[in-house]
Amino acid sequence: MENKKYLDKVLEHLVRNTKMDYEKEILTFPFPSSPLFSILTSSFFSLSSFPTYSFKIYCKNTFGLTEEEIDYVYLRYVEIIFNKIKNGQ
Repeated sequence: MENKKYLDKVLEHLVRNTKMDYEKEILTFPFPSSPLFSILTSSFFSLSSFPTYSFKIYCKNTFGLTEEEIDYVYLRYVEIIFNKIKNGQ
């Protein structure tokens, strides 16, 4: 991947625009998906919990990412969000 700076900016945008409401146990994604997603607890939260297809379409159409770039951003995004949920941030 040649343009890591751009990918990091995309990642920052996605993380910054992901809203977590711990009181209501709701996670709202910045890309098309179910408007609300139950966080439950971090022990039930996994990679398969994320709406992969809509994430990939959004990144391709909005940011012009390739499949390889989308995979990189997706894995980093999930890792960051999972850690925020786990740490209650």
